[in-house]
Amino acid sequence: MATQEIAKLLRENSYPGRGIILGRSEDGKYAVAAYFIMGRSANSRNRVFTERDGGIITEAADESRMIDPTLIIYAPVRVLGDQITIVTNGDQTDTIYDYMQNGESFSKALRKRSFEPDGPNFTPRISSYLKVTGGRMRYRMGIIKSDDGNPDSVERFFYEYPKPLAGEGRFLHTYEGDGDPIPSFTGEPRRVRIEGDIDTFAATLWENLNEDNKVSLFVRYIPLGEGEAETRIFNKYKKQTSAPADRDAFRRRMMK
Repeated sequence: MATQEIAKLLRENSYPGRGIILGRSEDGKYAVAAYFIMGRSANSRNRVFTERDGGIITEAADESRMIDPTLIIYAPVRVLGDQITIVTNGDQTDTIYDYMQNGESFSKALRKRSFEPDGPNFTPRISSYLKVTGGRMRYRMGIIKSDDGNPDSVERFFYEYPKPLAGEGRFLHTYEGDGDPIPSFTGEPRRVRIEGDIDTFAATLWENLNEDNKVSLFVRYIPLGEGEAETRIFNKYKKQTSAPADRDAFRRRMMK
């Protein structure tokens, strides 16, 4: 598989949906994790990323305008201990976290899950984790999808990268492009270049995501040696402060 330019892949696809990029920095000193979300509907676009407990959650930008939080409000990134970072496009983050916390595997956790019940799209669940220990890194990715849009058949694929090369990563996203229904991702995670420091790489991603459809972006560089991880978050929409009545209504919708 040829290594591709991530900027070109994003620029030429108006709707890759949600995407995960894991890999190793160009200088070889950092493990790299990135996650972005896009949206076509007002409800999907009404979101921001917020840091929490070492990871991030999605929140409504304006709670009073949130119609249905199902499938769009979740924790995309969670950190397990001081070594493992889990990145997914849905609440399977919690499933993976719980299984791995109990010493069970990433793949076993995902065998308990299926694609999203959002017919006719049946959005794939894309998931990953990276582990940094002893100056080394490794990562795994997985996708759960319907069999060419048939909800009666589920497919699960897993990919393992035990020795990532400097300046290289893998890009896994939910959709091949826009459509109705939206076609699911096909093939293996794309091999992409990871170039520059965190600010350069984050800017490359954000600037090349479709301007109309992009919503939020998270990028983290985790040192393989000494030092602290660095994080960048981009939100197209600003978090609004709702009136108390609006917040109460939102909580009631979340509890249904």
